[in-house]
Amino acid sequence: MIIPPEVLPGGAVLRLVSVSDAEALHAAYVANREYLAPWEPRRPDSFFTVAGQAERTAERLSEFTERRLVPWVLESDGTIVGTVTLTSLVFGPFRSASLGYWVAADRQGRGLAGAAVASVCHTARDVIGLHRIEATTLLDNVPSQRVLAKNGFEPIGMAPRYLHINGEWRDHRLFQRILHDGQLSD
Repeated sequence: MIIPPEVLPGGAVLRLVSVSDAEALHAAYVANREYLAPWEPRRPDSFFTVAGQAERTAERLSEFTERRLVPWVLESDGTIVGTVTLTSLVFGPFRSASLGYWVAADRQGRGLAGAAVASVCHTARDVIGLHRIEATTLLDNVPSQRVLAKNGFEPIGMAPRYLHINGEWRDHRLFQRILHDGQLSD
C-alpha cells in the first residue's frame, strides 16, 4: 500500500512513520508526557526512550506491512508534533478501522488535528478501501469530540469502562464515520 505524504494547511506534513523517527518520537512523547497522561494508558518508562520508540515503530511498520494498521506522524519543521493511527483494519464485508490521534500541547487550537483526521479519512476511503472508521473519546474530551464532529463522525453510543486510561477503566463516547454512501466494488 502506497500512501504519499500530505502537506496540511499550516505547513505540517502528515506522513507514514519511519524507522528513522525513533529519536523524534522519543522527544515528542517526553515533551508531551504530562499533557497526554489524562488521555492515554499508563506507559512503562521504556516507552519514553529512543530504544522504546524504535521497537514500537518497528512493530507498527510490521503491522502496516501485514495491513493491520496504518501509522502516521505529523511533522512540522523537522519536529514530530503528533501522530494519527488507523488500527484494527478489517477488510471483507466490514471494511472498517479504529482511529486514534494526538497533537502536541503547543500545537492545540490550530486545526491540525482536524486537518489530519480529514486527510486520513480520505486516504482510508480512496487508498485503503475502507467503508467505515470508528473513534472513541473520553466523555469529557470535548475538543476531540469537536474534531470528530467537524469531520463527519456521528455519535453512536457510550461504552462503560471501555479502556484503561491513566490507571482507570474509563467510559468512552463512541463515534463512526461512514466513508461510502453508495456501492463499493469488490
